[in-house]
Amino acid sequence: MKKTIILLVLMVTSFAFSQEVIVTKIEIEGLKRTKESFLRRLVKVKPGSVYDSLKVATDVERLNRLAGIANATSKITENSDTDYTITYTIVENFTIIPGIRVSQANNDEDVAFRISAFEFNLFGRGQILGGFYSRDVFDSYGVFWEAPFLFTNKLGVGINYQDNVTFEPIFTDSKDTSEDFRFQNRAFQASLIYEYDFHNRFELGFTIGSQDYVVQPDQPDLDLPDELQANSVGVISEYEYNDLDIEYQYVSGFRNQTNAQYIFNSGSEEFLEDAFVGTNDLEYFHRIGERGNLANRLRLSFTSNRDSPFAPFALDNQVNIRGVGNTVDRGTASVVINTEYRHTLLEKGWFVIQSNAFIDAGTWRTPGNDINQLFDGSTIRVNPGLGVRFIHKRIFNAVIRLDYGFGLGENETSGLVFGIGQFF
Repeated sequence: MKKTIILLVLMVTSFAFSQEVIVTKIEIEGLKRTKESFLRRLVKVKPGSVYDSLKVATDVERLNRLAGIANATSKITENSDTDYTITYTIVENFTIIPGIRVSQANNDEDVAFRISAFEFNLFGRGQILGGFYSRDVFDSYGVFWEAPFLFTNKLGVGINYQDNVTFEPIFTDSKDTSEDFRFQNRAFQASLIYEYDFHNRFELGFTIGSQDYVVQPDQPDLDLPDELQANSVGVISEYEYNDLDIEYQYVSGFRNQTNAQYIFNSGSEEFLEDAFVGTNDLEYFHRIGERGNLANRLRLSFTSNRDSPFAPFALDNQVNIRGVGNTVDRGTASVVINTEYRHTLLEKGWFVIQSNAFIDAGTWRTPGNDINQLFDGSTIRVNPGLGVRFIHKRIFNAVIRLDYGFGLGENETSGLVFGIGQFF
């Protein structure tokens, strides 16, 4: 009898501890433009599933990464010991974003500008639609559409067309002189986007385009053709590992993005031959205290076509080294490190003023040289600087950025850089 009682007690105790907590209801509050059905498709916790605090935290991170959401939080309501309700509270972003950028044109005579408009939460489903028009001596434009969750909660598509026409200095082995070319690059690109899981994202697609280089009048003779033309077809791919935690203007965590493409060119002899082009961005963000944020980026770039003067990687204010100027040089390989400390000076409701201290450093392999040039010190640029950010917390990417980069060394340049969004 005693053994029977002990056995019954053990069975009852075991049954009590084995009872699982079930999520019976999921509520989403605070939505205005974003479709609730879209968010329900994205979150991993479903009604009827076993409660998992890690999955709930992951869903909150996922929601905070969406352009249409400024901030997402979760609340657990215990209806009973085995019955939970999860409530996601959403603060939405305003996502129709105009943009303007003004600078000196590459011919050092005219004013260059770029205007754009993008919707980052089209139809309330996280799609991106937009375009730009720019003039930097010549006219350029582009249109973009991206729907990363068009087909399922993992599979989507991206399409864009760009017609970029720029005034480019082309350097040969001797950097004392250069020729100015009119460079026109037309390209149509389409790709499939696949999100394997919360941290891993892949893209695979193709590009079709053409390139035209025409030398401008009254240029020095650098033994380059007066005109080059090539049609191209390329295979493009991208892989992103994302483990970022975003809370309004603060970012912490790690992200790595790898872009690789192989371009098949036809025409223009050896100057525009087939080439592999690859870039890898490694980013690390760390919160310091309540108001500080350390941000770091290491960018590695490489192309197999090392002898062509029409190199793909630009040394530019808006891309890598703040203060150097607009497209002052090009390279066939590069190593760039950007480090900055962001500190919130003022935060009142939706408005934030943030200071910024940075160091940008990089080295390039110029056309015709081997990879050792990256490490021999001949092309190193180091620009420290200071800046300020004006941030609207509830408008996506609403960061007005002003930075001044100081060139170190003889004949180095300094300058003010204006932009929209954080530098990286």
